[in-house]
Amino acid sequence: MEAVRHLRRVRPRKKEKLTGNADRSLIFIVLFLVVFGLIMIYSASAYSAIRAGEKANYYLMKQLQATIIGLVVMVVLSRIDYHRYRKYAWPAYFVSIVLIVLVLTPLGMTINGARRWLNLGMSLQPAEVAKTGLILFFAAYVSGNLKRVQHLKGIAYTMMLAAVPALMVYGITDNLSSAIIIFGIVYIMLFVASPNSAPYIVFAGVMIGLAALIVFIIAHNVIPDASAVSYRLGRIKAWLNPEEYASGKGFQTLQALYSIGSGGVLGKGLGQSTQKLGFVPEAQNDMIFSIICEELGMFGALAVILLFIMLIYHLLMIATNAPDLFGSLIVTGVMTHFALQVVLNIAVVTNVLPNTGITLPFISYGGSSSVFLLAEVGMALSVSRRIRMH
Repeated sequence: MEAVRHLRRVRPRKKEKLTGNADRSLIFIVLFLVVFGLIMIYSASAYSAIRAGEKANYYLMKQLQATIIGLVVMVVLSRIDYHRYRKYAWPAYFVSIVLIVLVLTPLGMTINGARRWLNLGMSLQPAEVAKTGLILFFAAYVSGNLKRVQHLKGIAYTMMLAAVPALMVYGITDNLSSAIIIFGIVYIMLFVASPNSAPYIVFAGVMIGLAALIVFIIAHNVIPDASAVSYRLGRIKAWLNPEEYASGKGFQTLQALYSIGSGGVLGKGLGQSTQKLGFVPEAQNDMIFSIICEELGMFGALAVILLFIMLIYHLLMIATNAPDLFGSLIVTGVMTHFALQVVLNIAVVTNVLPNTGITLPFISYGGSSSVFLLAEVGMALSVSRRIRMH
């Protein structure tokens, strides 16, 4: 992250020449992940689609439609000068808030017991719009108020701006994981822009300490019936002792672990998973990594992780070489979004963290997520096109 933080001092040089080229390696990695994701969605969802009375390729075709839309958006955004995005910063912020509120109206949709979507002719998850919109907004806001956000008052005001949509996502859609990601994105963007890292490190340490304290309290039964106090405290108990909750909150986690363990080193082969046959609930969604492990084994799982590391590395390089702070913060926000979702998803699937319902970028099923993740890649590619040659 230190490689990015110096960018607040970077200024474009008039005599330098624009490369005019997008990062082709980044494009290749994204396209590979997208195609691989479509293959795995079909493999993981065909059985459940047939059981639901649909064609085997039902989920695949819906994801393919969203992917095509997302790729078109990515190409268009990559060819627009990212400086033109600045004037849409405040509209993006307010549109994000309005869409979240609309979940409470008749436009809101309930899927799998959660009211998190809008029916706008096609399903749309406002939390995904908010993540992309807030990356744009805070890149513009922080770069335009650099001196202000380097002081405690300015930092507090900026985090309050982030708290409004984040708390709305949590309160209205009951989506804690997306709220945490929104806070995480803004937090890292502020950290990158600030010359003084100490307050951010202290704050992160305090948050980790509080989380550890909560886990300690639950693990030692200070709260005997955590499930009765809070649904999420119950999830933590199930995370600590999944076998005790094998028929309830621990069921999905245990089945995912069985899937990972049965894959071994080389896997059972593409399409040969048995856990996706009704054992892992919604296998094409946030637990798809367990199906990858079962079918492609440890090597397949490590290959996917390596691709994500390469993706994040290329975004880091674009952010480091961006011609100005605004461009750097856009790509930093995108990089943070990808990194948080990948780490949280894999940590949940492997039971390192409690279940949070986070999808794996480009691979898990989800049309809204795919479209806006590809839109973020488009913004990053726009910045890469304007990196100057020395």
